Amino acid sequence: MARREGWRGRFYEDFEVGDVYEHPLGRTVTTTDNIWFTLLTQNSAPIHFDHHYASQTEFGRPLVDSTFTLALVTGQSVTDVSQNVFANLGWDEVRLPAPLFEGDTVYSRSEVLSKRESRSRPEVGIVEVRTEGYKQDGTVVISFRRTLMVYKRGRGPERVRPRPGEGR
Repeated sequence: MARREGWRGRFYEDFEVGDVYEHPLGRTVTTTDNIWFTLLTQNSAPIHFDHHYASQTEFGRPLVDSTFTLALVTGQSVTDVSQNVFANLGWDEVRLPAPLFEGDTVYSRSEVLSKRESRSRPEVGIVEVRTEGYKQDGTVVISFRRTLMVYKRGRGPERVRPRPGEGR
């Protein structure tokens, strides 16, 4: 039986301008997700955690905290975009064109906009992507540009894992 390594993500050399990655995982947002994230980040806007208050707004129900949406969609993109990240450099042009509600399922995709060699760090390159998060009916709920430094193949930290039965 052959041992096969799992997906290790893209390295700088693997990115091509114009490529679009349909990220594999969707995520249904729960009431607990929304309330916990809102309170953990000390966001005191009741539209995120007070169902009675939110029922009196034009939406009629709680809105998902927009910073949760940003974190979720960024997280969904990691497997394709930043599994081998050295550092995130920034999120730009964050837009929230439609509301996200508890019970909606979020999917995402990213397009490679640019890539270049780092001028100060020979072990990494700089990649810029545009990521969109959209819900189950295809409505885009967030878009942003993200710039990150990605390790070149063979230049990042080693991922050494023990095998079962080794060590003891």
